[in-house]
Amino acid sequence: MDMPNIRARLLVVLVILSGFLTVSGVRPATAEALPDSLWFDDTPITVQDGRFTDGQGREVVLRGYNVSGETKLAENKGLPFASVADAKKSATALRALGGGNSVRFLLSWAYAEPVRGQVDTAYLSAATAQMRAFLDAGIRVYPDFHQDLYSRYLFDPDSWYTGDGAPKWAVDLGNYPDESCGICFLWGQNITQNGAVKAAQHDFWHNAHGLQDSFLAMAQQTMTYVRQNLTADQFKGVIGFDPYNEPYAGSYDSGQNSRTWERDLLWPFYVKFRARMDAAGWQDKPAFVEPNLFWNGNVSKEEGGLLDAGVLGSRYVFNTHFYDQKAISGILMWGNASDGQYVNDFRTVRDRAAALGTVGIVSEFGHPLNGSTAGKAPTVLKAMYQALDSRVKGADWWAAPATSGPVLSGSQWQWDIYHGRHHELMNGNPDKVLTEGDAWNDEDLSAVRLDDSGTAVLRQDARLLDRIYPSATAGTTAAFTYEDRSRDGSTTLTWNPVPSSLPNVSRLVGTGQYGLLVWRSDGTPAPTELHLPASFPTATTTVVSDLGTSYGPPAYTRTTPIAAAPEPGGTGSRRLLLTAPDNGVLHYALVTNGTANPAPALLNAARSELSAWAAQEF
Repeated sequence: MDMPNIRARLLVVLVILSGFLTVSGVRPATAEALPDSLWFDDTPITVQDGRFTDGQGREVVLRGYNVSGETKLAENKGLPFASVADAKKSATALRALGGGNSVRFLLSWAYAEPVRGQVDTAYLSAATAQMRAFLDAGIRVYPDFHQDLYSRYLFDPDSWYTGDGAPKWAVDLGNYPDESCGICFLWGQNITQNGAVKAAQHDFWHNAHGLQDSFLAMAQQTMTYVRQNLTADQFKGVIGFDPYNEPYAGSYDSGQNSRTWERDLLWPFYVKFRARMDAAGWQDKPAFVEPNLFWNGNVSKEEGGLLDAGVLGSRYVFNTHFYDQKAISGILMWGNASDGQYVNDFRTVRDRAAALGTVGIVSEFGHPLNGSTAGKAPTVLKAMYQALDSRVKGADWWAAPATSGPVLSGSQWQWDIYHGRHHELMNGNPDKVLTEGDAWNDEDLSAVRLDDSGTAVLRQDARLLDRIYPSATAGTTAAFTYEDRSRDGSTTLTWNPVPSSLPNVSRLVGTGQYGLLVWRSDGTPAPTELHLPASFPTATTTVVSDLGTSYGPPAYTRTTPIAAAPEPGGTGSRRLLLTAPDNGVLHYALVTNGTANPAPALLNAARSELSAWAAQEF
């Protein structure tokens, strides 16, 4: 056979193979592609039109955890993990057990700049390597320079409390008074009652001793180092940067209030940080900016929410926290949380982000898992996740779904595999070795721990944590809900039952879990994705959609409207993929594990009911 014919036949074979790979959705192998990636994966996340969006233009929801409060401790020198191996173990568990697709990755100023003007590249190298473990598991990352009570170096060796954040040299410059919180029942009261903490915070925001200048210079060097020491594909997985955890004035100047402090001191700091991000090569990534810590508190509350910052647009994310101070107090809220408990609180977050012209995220939320109020945790956390999913309480959702969206992104506090196994010398005191809980100010909020074999296990109900959520929507979300059927002790919490007006849908769901997404397509060829929890094995998952019905969805191809596939990163986590490349069409998909081997007649009847419901409600 002559050479031209050999070339021609080889070309035909390559074309056929290429077509097969395109149809099946498999990504051609590259040196940097994540395991289990498909053709639409591994694109950067940006902010567009008040939404997180990926490179395909899909609306993205970030769900995950803070990694981790270990950064506040000295035992691992301000790093989330003792080793990269531990970071990899944690990342795999977070994806496979906790259902997370993103983490807020804590960093420490004290360890990044232990000597003024000298960034510790050994610390940055170790932190970047641990960050890489999450990126390689398909988990998006947004780093956070964390501080609480300004610095551990403000506190005496025998103090009841401790802090984290600023290095010793920064504290030494201030000549602050001896710390004392007086009669404080919760560590957070130090923020407004401890004179040393208040004075140090005040100094930082007024750039006393050039403290803020030093912080910004350190931040730029940190961001430059991270960018230069990640591959291009890994850096795509870094979403943005949280400049400063839970900012507070310390004390207000004469004539100043919380709102003018945000306007005149906090917002200018964020503008400077944004410039440092640009200089470090992060110009395409947003700053996750936090308002006054108390702007949305339900006990301590001060006016704020970046009310005078104007339109933030694509270069900033409105980033806030929410803890139920009443529930944590054990006094101001008796009993458990209930259906719809936090929909108004989280509606405030959605509305504030929309007014700022950007997307919102609740980068910390949670509740203690030990102590006098720990019994509230199952209902408090369920109500918080419910409020992230929808603006509407469960009892009202089916009757008013059109007022449900958008779905909020969030990061639960926290994911610490060392829970209960710490060895922390509190404030450097060898006579106060902390081992229990989070080893920090008596906190105990980690959703995970290691068992005696070194395996990561959940400390909370997996039905609560590992959830269906729309990780990427090809269009605009119109409504979403998830009934997790999580437990409070032996009681199953069902806050969003399928109404009796949909008898076949109710029969199909039964006592199982279900999620329902309604979205309007925009012509995006990439599929809509929903995370599939471990409680939804692919072979026994039922999908009822206007796109069709499926029991045990098949493997993904570009032409399969309802399909399943692994999530990127090789962790064993899975996703449901719904392909509808049309434009302006309303779609819905019910996903449930309620009925084994449902009859085709039941699937079709449920589909007819849902189609009529969607047509009526939207």
